[in-house]
Amino acid sequence: MKFEDLLLEIGGFGRFQILILAVLCLPRINLPMHFLLHNFLAATPSHHCAIPHQEAFVNLTREEVLLISIPQKPDGTFSSCEMFSQPQFHLLLNSSLQPENKSIIQHCQHGWVYDHSQFTSTISTQWDLVCEQRGLNQATATFFFIGVTMGAMVFGYLSDRFGRKTMLQLSLVCSVVFGMLSAASVSYMMLAITRTLTGVALSGVSLIVLPLGMEWVDIQHRTFTGILISIFWSIGNMLLALAAYLVREWHWLLVAVTGPCLLSIICLWWVPESARWLIAKGKVKQAHRHLLRCARINGRKDFAVSPEALTRMATEKNMGGSYSYISLFRTPVLRKISLCSGVVWFGVAFSYYGMSMNLTGFGLSIYLSQFVFGIIEIPAKMVMYVLVNRVGRRQSQAWTLILTGLCIGANIVIPKSLSSLRSVVAIMAKGFSEAAFTTVFLYTSELYPTILRQNGMGYTSFLARLGGALAPLVFLLDEVWRSLPEVTYCGVAVCSGAVAFLLPETLNVRLPEGIEDIE
Repeated sequence: MKFEDLLLEIGGFGRFQILILAVLCLPRINLPMHFLLHNFLAATPSHHCAIPHQEAFVNLTREEVLLISIPQKPDGTFSSCEMFSQPQFHLLLNSSLQPENKSIIQHCQHGWVYDHSQFTSTISTQWDLVCEQRGLNQATATFFFIGVTMGAMVFGYLSDRFGRKTMLQLSLVCSVVFGMLSAASVSYMMLAITRTLTGVALSGVSLIVLPLGMEWVDIQHRTFTGILISIFWSIGNMLLALAAYLVREWHWLLVAVTGPCLLSIICLWWVPESARWLIAKGKVKQAHRHLLRCARINGRKDFAVSPEALTRMATEKNMGGSYSYISLFRTPVLRKISLCSGVVWFGVAFSYYGMSMNLTGFGLSIYLSQFVFGIIEIPAKMVMYVLVNRVGRRQSQAWTLILTGLCIGANIVIPKSLSSLRSVVAIMAKGFSEAAFTTVFLYTSELYPTILRQNGMGYTSFLARLGGALAPLVFLLDEVWRSLPEVTYCGVAVCSGAVAFLLPETLNVRLPEGIEDIE
């Protein structure tokens, strides 16, 4: 007997599964509020060098003081990082006669003045992470994703070793602790460390929620489950825009996005451990208890299975052994799946976060861009629900990634004056990117056997978070060539989409239990 047969007897998608998914969607909503928080936490408002007061400025307006103290760019705006060593009073007569002598231009000597009309404070304004320190500002997101990367390896292994639910609870508790410590940061170093640790903790939530939900539903509702859980990521995206709009001070914004984890911790006590995992580890008495509970809640009172039958199921597949990440590369088919899925995950995350962390330049406010980028994901997921069941997982995965890259590439050649067209193309790219992300979560959870599923998800999540960690740093390449970041995102998305064609199709195929099912 297969576990899929057991699910059909107890109700593969009844009231029990709906309640589980409802609870698991709570932490899912919270994830993007942290993963994309960098857009607001580290936002850099317009700024210019602070100008020390001089007696000669008494009768001058603020605009005139700026005119004689700060160089102008070719477009007429004031430089953000430079100032004149001495006031250039002749510019009051003709502001177009900018000095050609570069020796009188120097870097800001007295700090910066920021525009607080949009943000009360961000980490950029708190610690002057601008100009020469701009790299540290982008590195904040990288530190977070380095933490998520480390957490993917840790929680992937631990959840296969000690159980899905236990590790999910630990992950949520640590998320609250480190999230609140981040909000209380008194130095950049403290923030960098606590955000890294928050990333480690939240990685467990990201990694475990979907497989825990998927392992309780039957084949027919697997796609629906994956799409449903994914939709709540998009809802979290939109709620982040609302939270950031209402809370403009970075300390309190961190508190606002961390607090909901407490509700998830409370509600998670009701969710049972994965019966699949319990049987795989030979813990048949606990699995038997949860299966009976599921049957009772689903109204299947005639369901009866003995613990001995579950023991035979575990023994037949020899699933109680010890496995590690090395097991993903020991057999030829599994090795190919692991290598290709790793490349796909890297490409999906790299392009997704590359777009999600670039909310400017499309003619929309940063809050509206975040909201629109979130809301466009929902119809993208709806379309994927149809596509993955009609054309299959492999084709859907490959083409959504390729189309993401092509849309990013299109915006390289569209002039910035056509802001409306650029916005439409960017929104299309975001939709395709989210469709790729939705598919890869569902697809990967079906590629790996139960005994290695969390190890497989941990490994692929590691590469995804590596992509997420590198994505914000690529923005710094605009100093080499303005379009180089977009070219990089485009190339990686198209190449990883091509690799997806090498993966096997899993549409309407039973979830593999052991390595022999894969081979």
